[in-house]
Amino acid sequence: MLDSPGLTIAVRRSPPNVEDLRSIVVDDDPIQRRDMILIERAKAGELDGFNDLVTCYQDHLFALVARMVPDRDQASDAVQEAFFSAFRNLASFRGGSVRSWLTRITVNAAMDMQRAKRRRPVQPYPELEDDAWQPRAGDTHDPERIALKTERTRAITNALSDITADQRTAIVLFDVEGYDYAEIADMTGVSLGTVKSRIHRGRLAMRALLEGRMELFRS
Repeated sequence: MLDSPGLTIAVRRSPPNVEDLRSIVVDDDPIQRRDMILIERAKAGELDGFNDLVTCYQDHLFALVARMVPDRDQASDAVQEAFFSAFRNLASFRGGSVRSWLTRITVNAAMDMQRAKRRRPVQPYPELEDDAWQPRAGDTHDPERIALKTERTRAITNALSDITADQRTAIVLFDVEGYDYAEIADMTGVSLGTVKSRIHRGRLAMRALLEGRMELFRS
């Protein structure tokens, strides 16, 4: 996904097996242990260590940004810039969750892009552009239930695209990604009260936009 004359990023390799990596940190969480090993390797000058980190998180970060910016190309650009920024600032990582650190950098890149473009998203969930994201229908699947779920998702997507960028970012981070208020405040550079206000106002705005479609959510 990423191209740069000065930084060759490997694309879609299989994530490294934690058990195959030398233990240089002690952590009960195998994912965090893996990430810390890769960070240390990258800091030591091993580009493959950073390439493996990209492989582990590029899909997750792209899915996050694709809900925040207008189209897939912009989402890809934002994630690419985020990884370049992370690579340039490896020395600034002082511990904690690697995933949160990368997410914070990526959110900031996406927000910078939104400010620069001054455009509202037309499709914050690009996976809805085709039917590949939908579960395969089997004998036990009810086509009506699948159609209802699809319609609900489209209604929510459209409502989400019509609220402000700040509200959308806060709601995606809180309701979709599961970050808490303090983490979102840190990622977006605003106060805790502002984060809560954006989520509250964004939800109210979405409820108003969905008022005529509430029958989708009653069954």
